[in-house]
Amino acid sequence: MRKTFLLCFVSGLFGALFAIALYDPPDAELTTIAQETEDWVPTRAADVVGVAVAAPATETPGYDNLTPDEKLNVQIYENGNRSAVNINTRSVQTDFFLREQTSEGEGSGTVIDKKGHILTNWHVVDRVSAVQVTLFNGETYQASLVGGDTPTDVAILKIDAPADSLHPVAFGDSGNLLVGQKVFAIGNPFGLERTLSTGVVSSLNRSMRGQRSARPLKSLIQIDASINPGNSGGPLLDTRGQMIGMNTAIASTTGDSAGVGFAIPVNAIARIVPALIRDGRIIRADIGIARVLRTDHGLLISRLVPDGAAERAGLQGPKVITRQSRRGSMVYQYRTIDNWAADLITAIDGTPVRSADKLLDLVESKKPGEEVVVTVIRDRKEKKQIPVKLDAEE
Repeated sequence: MRKTFLLCFVSGLFGALFAIALYDPPDAELTTIAQETEDWVPTRAADVVGVAVAAPATETPGYDNLTPDEKLNVQIYENGNRSAVNINTRSVQTDFFLREQTSEGEGSGTVIDKKGHILTNWHVVDRVSAVQVTLFNGETYQASLVGGDTPTDVAILKIDAPADSLHPVAFGDSGNLLVGQKVFAIGNPFGLERTLSTGVVSSLNRSMRGQRSARPLKSLIQIDASINPGNSGGPLLDTRGQMIGMNTAIASTTGDSAGVGFAIPVNAIARIVPALIRDGRIIRADIGIARVLRTDHGLLISRLVPDGAAERAGLQGPKVITRQSRRGSMVYQYRTIDNWAADLITAIDGTPVRSADKLLDLVESKKPGEEVVVTVIRDRKEKKQIPVKLDAEE
């Protein structure tokens, strides 16, 4: 019995050490740099010299013997490969015995302008102490963090590289994608740099929990192109060689590709990159409601942010009821919470809300300082419309 206990203890100890070595957040973090204030605009196909997908030189051995489909694959890779980059990270972690250990990670990214801005996933560079970016020509540069956004898993790095070594990807349009259309993923899976995989759009508008945020990643593109650890942050291209998404996650029971991958749509990326370059973060509107409970008739306010926008506007949360009872010379005090005394939110600006995600979507579509009208049912009977001036999310 004692031997069995000792064996289990040792096994558990080593398991804990292994888990901590993998997942403990590092102590050091990449320094954020100041940026220019002019607005960033994405490179479009019309801005690229020549056709969107240029064929390799006619003297390329074996090219003329390829099928049309194979030629397209080669053309996409020859063009997209110049925009894709490999990312290597270094971080400092603390093990079970509080000893510092250095670990390395890998990811992918995309050149988005001639100034050296690199697009990647936030989870690739979050809480790391150093980042190196390797371009298509093999040149490696130290990168600085410009900005990142946890809810959307998007980050921007910057390298000091010659402009003629930088080949920005052309941004496409993810708003008109169709299930079944062909896609190409370029990245750095398992450290195997500059790897191409092909597939199709398997589905659209998928949602899944982010690696660093409790909020779900939304409107994701589902693909069956093989992506694995290290592909995160790499470009997803269409048959015109334009980026339609950024590869970000897989659904797998083993950690390896199972043919179910996800990419962040490029239209969503294009909306937030200018703010990340300008401000280093996304400043979202905040309504000051910390928690809601979903019901069949709306969202019941469970907790308000003290002195937040909603509380200042007069929205009501649960009521705390205090009661006393006496037993002999002793007085006992009881506190109960009446959740149903809270306001029940049914709509924002006339749009019905049935989930916390929908509430966040409607609020975050506004800017701090703007006003929304919240429709609530109070005391289970009285309908009210309460204007709320939104704060800036801290």
